Amino acid sequence: MQNVYLSNYELDEALNIYLDKLGPLNKETEILNTWDANGRVTSKAIFAKLSSPHYNSSAMDGIASKSEKTFTASDRNHILLTEETDYIVVDTGDPIPKEFDCVIMVEDLIKVDETHVEIYQSAAPWQNIRPLGEDIVENQLIVPSNHKIRPVDIGALIAGGINVLEVYKKPSVGIIPTGTEIVEPGTELKVGDIIDFNSRTFSAQVSDWGGIPRRYNIVKDDYELIKQTVLKASEENDMVLINAGSSAGREDFTSSVISDIGELVIHGVAIKPGKPVMMGMINKKPIIGIPGYPVSAYFVMEEIAKPIIYSFQGLETGDKKIVEATLTRRCMSSLKYHEFVRVKLGYIGDKYVATPLTRGAGATMSLVNADGVLEIDQSIEGIEAGTKVKVRLLSPEEKVKNTLVCIGSHDPIIDIAADIMHSKNKKYFLSSSNVGSTGGLMALKTGETHMAPTHLLDMATGEYNASYLKKYVPGKKIALVKCVNRIQGFMVAKGNPKNINKFEDLSREDVKFVNRQRGSGTRLLLDYNLNKLNIDLNRINGYFREEFTHLAVAAAVEAGDADAGLGVYSAASLMGLDFVPVCNEEYDLAIPLEYLDSDIIKEFIETIKSTEFKEKLDELGGYDYSNAGTIILQGAD
Repeated sequence: MQNVYLSNYELDEALNIYLDKLGPLNKETEILNTWDANGRVTSKAIFAKLSSPHYNSSAMDGIASKSEKTFTASDRNHILLTEETDYIVVDTGDPIPKEFDCVIMVEDLIKVDETHVEIYQSAAPWQNIRPLGEDIVENQLIVPSNHKIRPVDIGALIAGGINVLEVYKKPSVGIIPTGTEIVEPGTELKVGDIIDFNSRTFSAQVSDWGGIPRRYNIVKDDYELIKQTVLKASEENDMVLINAGSSAGREDFTSSVISDIGELVIHGVAIKPGKPVMMGMINKKPIIGIPGYPVSAYFVMEEIAKPIIYSFQGLETGDKKIVEATLTRRCMSSLKYHEFVRVKLGYIGDKYVATPLTRGAGATMSLVNADGVLEIDQSIEGIEAGTKVKVRLLSPEEKVKNTLVCIGSHDPIIDIAADIMHSKNKKYFLSSSNVGSTGGLMALKTGETHMAPTHLLDMATGEYNASYLKKYVPGKKIALVKCVNRIQGFMVAKGNPKNINKFEDLSREDVKFVNRQRGSGTRLLLDYNLNKLNIDLNRINGYFREEFTHLAVAAAVEAGDADAGLGVYSAASLMGLDFVPVCNEEYDLAIPLEYLDSDIIKEFIETIKSTEFKEKLDELGGYDYSNAGTIILQGAD
């Protein structure tokens, strides 16, 4: 029998209900040596036991003297001072005897003999003296309660005589991965197996948030096994996270387990992704059931688990850094959910642009590639392209501003160039979105990218790229930078068992094909040849199956899901496939002239001209880089 969701609360309402139900969390404390307390949170205010400095001390190398003895000193009236009677020699940090009230720098002294000096300017009382308590005064507040201790705080605490202090204990968080299909990393995989990486991600998040993660072994989908593990974890930890089994399927036992041994407070929150989240408690300890899809799991951890882990330590999660950005594509939403949309950010010209990423709850790489999160309120049905939106940053703002945005045709060499560029100059990054050549040129037109890789064949002239710049980006001055000539061909299984050698073979009934997306140069190349040969695209089994990268096409062939796909030699080589050459093509970079002199574009062009880059291309094979970095200027219409 399948379960049903018990609730559909808005996120803030659900959290408030849950936290009220939990009541005050048990914030246990412990005593630590001050020097071991970095990153820990104070349970109470800490006041100095000592003044710093705890005596009057010299701020300079020189002599300690009596200011009244110096008042008449000038360039014309040098005053002779006698050691012990009028002064003593001091170094920086030395104590100043009570009979002296100033320090004269050694640079301002004229040495007469071993026991006499002359001075030629007067000294003010307490000149160059650090008075007792100048930095810290005994009983002064050093850090407040609920303060996360930083390295600089440790120095001030020790200087103030605090050698031990009381901090909140790190909450222990039990993490239970569940699922019959879940296997440990490194297991030899069979069809249907899913590697458990969620629990390792949770462990890293818990550590980052100041908790102590305790991961349990994978528990199969068995009610009694899950129940026993949850009971054990709740006894051994301050909080428990149960991963997977939170939906309403036949083997989703988490809600029943929580209800059986504790109380299920919330099951289902109006957020997307993350709808099936559960919030319960056992003996007043929080138990959270987290969906198995990794993106759903991430947002449940961020929005629900994190505030609770922080609460154990007396902390607030704090304000989130927000920037205003222009949305590059229409973003539809449902009125049923508060939605979290992952976006790539670019700083183009003088504004941020936000491009929505894949929105599936299982798209792990959308989290890796995201620079920010766009939250769409439950009351909004969608946001049109060109709208100004608020984006919560996931990447540092400085990193976003130092990122070269690259939107267009895919080739593995762009990632290679990005890595080389960043290794040479750590402040520069590259963000690539694989939308095909046409999509890249449209991004140039709307000002959404710094650079668009393209390989569009003009079917009338047989030339590459130049005519399409005039067609898709009229009125803009664009520099066409030569990158590589590359080999396109059929990627096929080892040994080419279906004997696929020409475009006509793709229409055979025994051949399964995998295509690139509409607007890509590879798709245009295919259509050009099919049209030239009068081959009906409907006769090609798999023509409408689309992938967004050469590597994805190669992976489909390597897995046996397709017999052939059109792509570049390097992708076939990386996937261990055979390759049947079809043609050479020009893979170029379209760059607005206004960006050509920017430091980051110059760095990228130098990268593709570098020996290191060319050596990497030689390893992949299938590239001619003899003209890499050559700039061809294109005028506006």
